[in-house]
This record gives sequence, C-alpha cells and structure tokens, in this order.
Amino acid sequence: MNGFAGRSAGDQTTSDEVIYLDNAATSWPKPPAVGETMCHYLETVGGSPGRGGHRRAVEAGRIVFDAREGMAELLGAPDVERVILLKNATEALNLALLGTLRRGDRVVVSSLEHNSVMRPLRHLEGERDVEVHVVRCDPQGSLDPARLAAALTEPTRLVAVAHGSNVTGALAPLGELADVAHDAGAMLLVDAAQTAGAHPIDAAALGVDLLAFTGHKSLFGPQGTGGLVIAGEVPEPIIHGGTGSNSEAEMQPELLPDRFESGTLNGVGFAGLGAGVGYIVAEGLEHIASRGRARLARLLDGLAAIPRVRVFGPADPERQLGVVSLEVEGRSPAEVGMLLDERYGILTRVGLHCSPAAHRTIGTVPVGTVRLSLSDLTPDDHIDRAVAALRELATP
Repeated sequence: MNGFAGRSAGDQTTSDEVIYLDNAATSWPKPPAVGETMCHYLETVGGSPGRGGHRRAVEAGRIVFDAREGMAELLGAPDVERVILLKNATEALNLALLGTLRRGDRVVVSSLEHNSVMRPLRHLEGERDVEVHVVRCDPQGSLDPARLAAALTEPTRLVAVAHGSNVTGALAPLGELADVAHDAGAMLLVDAAQTAGAHPIDAAALGVDLLAFTGHKSLFGPQGTGGLVIAGEVPEPIIHGGTGSNSEAEMQPELLPDRFESGTLNGVGFAGLGAGVGYIVAEGLEHIASRGRARLARLLDGLAAIPRVRVFGPADPERQLGVVSLEVEGRSPAEVGMLLDERYGILTRVGLHCSPAAHRTIGTVPVGTVRLSLSDLTPDDHIDRAVAALRELATP
C-alpha cells in the first residue's frame, strides 16, 4: 500500500502497487484481525451457529452473538435481539420496505436514494399500489427537514432516507428528520450503508425506527454481512424457513431475531464483522470520525486548488462523509477513471454508482462522476498523490 515513495504522480505503477480510493464500494484494506479471525473460525470452530448443542456449534453461536452485541452497542439498538443479521444492507432494506408497507400505503423518500431503496419501492408501486413521493434535495445533495415536513401533509406510513449519500457524501440530520416524520405519524427508515462505522449513530436516541447497515464498508467486515436494527415497529418477515428454534412448529417463530434469520447464518463472515467492530471500538468511533473529517478536508482543499476540477456535494467536512464526486473539465468520468487506474495506480469508481436519483439531483446524468472514497486506513500520502494525479489530468 505504501510503495510509491519517490515516484512522481505520473509514473507507471505495477499491478500490485495501488492507491485504493473506492471504500464506498467496499473497504480495503481491512484491519489484520478481520482475516485472522475468519481463518481461526474456519480452522478451529467450523460449527453452524444456532444449529446444535455440541461444543463447536455453541462456540459458533457465541461468536455470532458477540458480533450482534457489538453492532447493538455501536448503532444504539434498544436491545441486542433487535439486531437482525442478514447478508447486506440491500436485504435489510427489502425486509424493512416489503415487511412494513401495506397495500395503498404512502412512503416519502429523498431524491438521493440508492437503487436498494428505489427498486423495491417501484416494485411495491406496481404490486401493492404503494404511493412513492420523492422530496427533492438541493443541488449539493442535502435534504432540508422543512421540505420533508411539507411532503408529509398527507397520511404517510414511512419516510426513507440515506444517512450518508454514496454519491455526494452529504449527511442527513437524522434527529430532525425523525422528529418531522414522527410528528406526521410516519416511521423513519435509515439507510446507513455508508455511515455505520464512520459516523456516530444512536438509533434509539435519534428516534430511528429501522436502520439498515452493511458490514463490508466502514465496519471493516467481509462482504456478505449486514443487517437491520429494529428500534420501532417490527415488520413482517419476507423469508420463511428453518431458524434453529421452535423446530416443532411449521410456522415462523415470533421471537427476535429468529423471526428474520431463516437459514444458516454466515458464521465466518460475522466472525470477521465482529473483528471489524472490535477495531472501531478500540480506536474509538469519535476519533475515527474526527480523523475522517481531517482526511476529507485534506482531499477537498487539494481539489479546490485545481481550476478544471469540479466537486459536487456539500464540500464541507462537517456535513459530509469521506465520499467525493467530481468531474474534470474536458474529460469524461470513464476516461478519468481509466487513466487514474492505468497511469497512476489509483482505484476509484465512475458512473452513476447505482444511484441515478442522486445523479439527477446534482445534474450529472447520464455520465455520472468520478468518485473518490476514503476510509480510516487511507494514508494521507495516498490523498496527496490522488490530488497530484488529478492536477496533471486537468492540465490542458
């Protein structure tokens, strides 16, 4: 990761020498304990969590419980049993939406939402006549609580918002939005895929009813892990099957979290997630967030000094995650991304980022943007090298 000492920004790099700035897609590298813990699970535990009373099954269950407990503390779940472990935030959002919205219900969303929210909602429009109302965010990608309040004059079942945009990095004021939703008699569903592990969240204290998270981004766990925190009304399950409990009955159990965890859990994955949460707890989430603001400020200051680079979003470390979308005048995002990779060894993501609604909001449809996204393990010199590379690419 640090093999660039002495190189100029434009020097060719070998395939194993990379500057990884695609952490909004999945974080890399992970803390060493994540891989070590997963290897330990595979080599010495190996049992199926919640499926049996022998020592290895019990140990597997304990490891999964520890991960669940860590997530409950980190995200402010009202009770550890209300942390539902799933395979990713998309599954969690589907559970929240399909398990909560009934025929004819009305749901209000921001214009920044990921397709993990919009596609289930468009499905529900057709299948259940659910009314979907989109509240327009400002061109910087921020949601004004007053605009949300104006959209809630009609009876509304649910409000769904991204805590942190995967396109602009804009942070939503969850406490204010929860108050507005509850005053109108609506529940608040939060997509925390980008913020869990990077920004402090207390779901119960903020008044969030449902909070979806993924494990493989700022929580530093592996892919295939995520979940839903149920702080308010419990949705209906959308998958039925074996849970390891109430095996004598052919109906889905009522108790949590079993009601939503049909099928064998990803024990090795949640072992890794637990290790990722352990890193966050040891470092301190407030310290991680503070370092993140400093790292983002370094990137934004560097980009602001390049005349032909335009940055979208708040461009404010106090109102934004370490996610920056930009364009280089005279070059397409696809060309910039390719040159950053091939010429400089800098890995980013270009295009619409599975969030066409957000790109419509900031005016970057159909080509999208170049997205640079940071993590707590991104070195400062990687930020500086990315800025230097973009300066070269922006020079006529």
